[in-house]
Amino acid sequence: QPPTAEWGTMLADAREFIRSNPWLVTFPGLAILITVVAINLMGDGLRDALDPKMRRS
Repeated sequence: QPPTAEWGTMLADAREFIRSNPWLVTFPGLAILITVVAINLMGDGLRDALDPKMRRS
């Protein structure tokens, strides 16, 4: 059975190669960053749309 592709595992496996091949850490790190920012922005948008207290002001 092949290993599951996970961003955290990819970062952990690439730690020893950071100095020689920095892109091995860059792309999974950017994917995590973009995902976290997107989820935060979606949460803010949902709160603004659904929170009745925000509509009054």
